[in-house]
Amino acid sequence: MLGREWLFIGVFLLLAPIFPIAALLIPRIIAPNKPNVIKSQTYECGIETVGDTWIQFKVQYYIFALVFLIFDVETVFLFPWAVAFDQLPLFAVFEGVLFIMILVAGLLFAWRKGFLEWS
Repeated sequence: MLGREWLFIGVFLLLAPIFPIAALLIPRIIAPNKPNVIKSQTYECGIETVGDTWIQFKVQYYIFALVFLIFDVETVFLFPWAVAFDQLPLFAVFEGVLFIMILVAGLLFAWRKGFLEWS
């Protein structure tokens, strides 16, 4: 029955592209499309814009946000590890410590480069 196992994979590969394509096409078909000048104006928090809306931000803001995101997401990985710490084999403990050491190295790198300073 080897063919039957591959049948599920084949059906999945055929159906998998349909869902994202349908998610993009159905709103295009059924959503109303009535563009006008007011809808295409820049809008920010209910305040009308004054001056040019295309301003350049410092790249440091984005780097700071990325560093925050990295250390925010790492808690998702560390929390289950910390909860089950007393039940883990020694290899898993070393893996967790290695993961933390890699994160500390990244933090030190960002700190040395000055990515964490607001100036």
